[in-house]
Amino acid sequence: MNAINSEIDAVGIVLAAGRGSRMRSRVPKPLHTLAGRELIRYPIATLHECGIRRVVVVSSPDNRDAIAGILGDQVTYAIQTEPEGTADAVECGIRALPGVSSLVVVLAADTPLVRPESILGLMESHRAGSKRRMTILSAPGAFGPDLGHIKRTDRHYPGGLGDLVAIQEAADRDEPDNGLAEVNTGVYCFDGSWLEKSVKMAPASASGERYLTALASMAVDAGDAVEAAPIALADEAMGVNDREQLAAAGAVIRDRINRSWMSAGVTLVDPATTYIDVDVAIGQDTVLQPNTMLTGGTKIGEECEIGPNTGIRDSAIGDRCRIVASTIEEARVEDDVEIGPYSHLRPAAWIEAGVHLGNYVEVKNSRVGSGTAAGHFCYLGDADIGAGVNIGAGTITCNYDGVDKHQTVIGSSAFIGSDTMLIAPVTVGEGAATGAGAVVTRDVPEGRRAVGVPARLLPK
Repeated sequence: MNAINSEIDAVGIVLAAGRGSRMRSRVPKPLHTLAGRELIRYPIATLHECGIRRVVVVSSPDNRDAIAGILGDQVTYAIQTEPEGTADAVECGIRALPGVSSLVVVLAADTPLVRPESILGLMESHRAGSKRRMTILSAPGAFGPDLGHIKRTDRHYPGGLGDLVAIQEAADRDEPDNGLAEVNTGVYCFDGSWLEKSVKMAPASASGERYLTALASMAVDAGDAVEAAPIALADEAMGVNDREQLAAAGAVIRDRINRSWMSAGVTLVDPATTYIDVDVAIGQDTVLQPNTMLTGGTKIGEECEIGPNTGIRDSAIGDRCRIVASTIEEARVEDDVEIGPYSHLRPAAWIEAGVHLGNYVEVKNSRVGSGTAAGHFCYLGDADIGAGVNIGAGTITCNYDGVDKHQTVIGSSAFIGSDTMLIAPVTVGEGAATGAGAVVTRDVPEGRRAVGVPARLLPK
């Protein structure tokens, strides 16, 4: 089998023009998220991981700009102006790839569970067949009342040993089939030159749509070879058409993610209550306690303990950190930091090595220097705090005057007394100190002490 990520001679077409009316949403279906990644990004990532670099996304006029805003220039775009079926959509995609002679892999934007290994196996199966024009990724023994069924000369499951003769769409079955069947996953591998000629001739169905599945019986009638390659995991066939299916697919993705991290040396104390997005990275020997959520592009270092009851989004956490029952958003935390319980790092918080932030400490758009400690009930906003500072309970940087935000600067080794109010813009110099309850409205020079309301400097 081809090595994952090595470039291969194949192109991909991703069908993303469906209206997704069952989602009942103003958001186009391909842009709904699953484990922190939009649905449309899953097939693109899968194709790229298989080494398929040339990809066309077929979208509708309504969602083209929104999809392009997510994918940028990593794909080519084609527009299906009217919803006339999957064959018409592929024909639109082929027009963006004139003269295709290589293999063409087609999959839908709403099937995020298909794995790269399955795509590679599909292509390998296709290459192995003599005069093979079309190979379908199928799910034998699956429950798919709303999916197309593979029809063979021996139509009784589980035999399934006869030659493939057609794919019957759910809409074309006389009666709903609620039993097990060999289900069409909607993932295909075609001979490119044959597809370019044949897709134009796909007939309209009773519903008026031109189905890509019609190409199977067309090829068989012409004496060409068509086969179905079984998928390894039945849940890969799961599509997303409504919110319930979105949640079901999310459960599968989360289980895969959790298992992969446990295999990589990360401890999940309770996987059922641990939520990890697909683009998260975690270091070896880190322990995730129950009710932990790691989302977005979060990166966690080695030998950390995260949770319980902790949410971290789009943040970088160093090694050997302990974060308990706290929320961290778009922040940077260096090594050997302790945070929580019940603290909150807001965007642009930068916590240097060895800092201790105890309970109910909020940091926003601030740098907290190495070895600094803020044990209780603090708000540190728009601040630059040096190393080795002691910040007493109840300290607040009063950064907002009702119109503008202002900065507070605290020098290294300063001592900030409990309940100090720092009225920004203000600077407390290196080694300086404030008394308990001080309201500091003017700069405190290096090594000096300020007490009172408003704070006044004590004699040297």
